[in-house]
Amino acid sequence: MTDSNERGGNERFYLEDLHPGQRFRSGSQTVDEAQIKAFAKEFDPQRFHLDDEAAKATLFAGLAASGWHTAAITMRLQVEAGLPLAGGIVGAGGEIRWPRPTRPGDTLQVESEVLEVTPSRSRPDRGMVTVRSETRNQRGEVVQVLTARLVVPRRPAATEEMAGESQGPEDSV
Repeated sequence: MTDSNERGGNERFYLEDLHPGQRFRSGSQTVDEAQIKAFAKEFDPQRFHLDDEAAKATLFAGLAASGWHTAAITMRLQVEAGLPLAGGIVGAGGEIRWPRPTRPGDTLQVESEVLEVTPSRSRPDRGMVTVRSETRNQRGEVVQVLTARLVVPRRPAATEEMAGESQGPEDSV
């Protein structure tokens, strides 16, 4: 598994650098009650995200972070260290689920695995990468699973080679 601390955090990956089975691990972030409530107040104002007492009477049986808050933390962790792609992380769709809630005091970390790498046939400067990311708390419990399709640029030299290969004798004039 690749950890950004082992790489120094500055290396950026192009499509040619990625392969199925490759893994990445992010740094971590602890979530506190004030952050959960502030995010919920602005973006997901449901009682189980805002009020400790009201949350006890819900299926969460206590204060829980919004799934979208967990998703935002996941994104930040991936951008900072988890999946450092050249050009940044550009999503092209995906599927997300939250098997258990994120709670106050949880420390989250993301583990990502490259599932598929597909060069584009119509756009030689990029390709699609499918990545499955699990966000876990300090007990190793999965609080979010995100399978995302990402647009990833190819190395400039690879793009030029692909363009040259596509030229037939009649194109080289």
